[in-house]
Amino acid sequence: MFKGFETKRIQTSGTEIFLRMGGSGPPLLLLHGYPQTHVIWHKIAPALAARFTLVMPDLRGYGDSGKPETDAQHRPYSKRQMALDMVEVMAALGFDRFALVGHDRGARVAHRLARDHAACVARLAVLDIAPTLHMYDNTDMKFASAYYHWFFLIQPQGLPEHMIGENPAYYLKTKLGAWGKTGGAITPEAHAEYLRCFQNPDTIHASCEDYRASATIDLEHDRGETEKLAMPLLALWGAAGFVGSAYDVLATWQEVAEDVRGHAVSGGHYLPEEAPEEVLHALLDFL
Repeated sequence: MFKGFETKRIQTSGTEIFLRMGGSGPPLLLLHGYPQTHVIWHKIAPALAARFTLVMPDLRGYGDSGKPETDAQHRPYSKRQMALDMVEVMAALGFDRFALVGHDRGARVAHRLARDHAACVARLAVLDIAPTLHMYDNTDMKFASAYYHWFFLIQPQGLPEHMIGENPAYYLKTKLGAWGKTGGAITPEAHAEYLRCFQNPDTIHASCEDYRASATIDLEHDRGETEKLAMPLLALWGAAGFVGSAYDVLATWQEVAEDVRGHAVSGGHYLPEEAPEEVLHALLDFL
């Protein structure tokens, strides 16, 4: 799926990050979401690599990256720590400033990275999310029903891990099938990679910690912000997905950023796999 791309492992101050890298031109960091890996970018990576030097890591806790021990406050899986990983990865590769695109959890890491390391981010694109604080502060039955996993995965350590671990293949297939709205968009090869990584008990635990952090320490960090993001921000969302139906996506991002544009693309949640041509066109135009 990534012919011509090289793999690297980079030690950060907190863990080891696995990534794929390729292409030429200005640096572009692509961050995946739950329950996936960097493989979500495989349909658009070749075309982007013609214009950019792509860096596609697995977030800490996911894929082939490290899964550090957590603590009672879930700090190791805070978006602040996950963002720091990415800044250190890019610095190790020689990139102090870069464009940034995130999908799902990766977009939440990207949002925090743009907050904590604004000088590093030239442009920011967030795919199929509204800001975490806005979503939690406006929870209703529609949100809780569609995104029940936000409340399931944060349950005390052991419960969701045990339940998912009983049949991770079923859980993964069900999750991908419910959020995706385009049949066959996730290829068998990509699905096999997602399953290979997700069925690891350490990944299941770490991904739960990701969500536990989002419901606790991440909200503390978000509530402490007073200034809007200054870099240009692109928001894309799935026309058949939950986010666009539940929120005025552009308005929610205008609450936290000064320069916001964006629109819906075809399909559901998995934009780079369901609508690769539309996403590619939008990213190239924005970047």
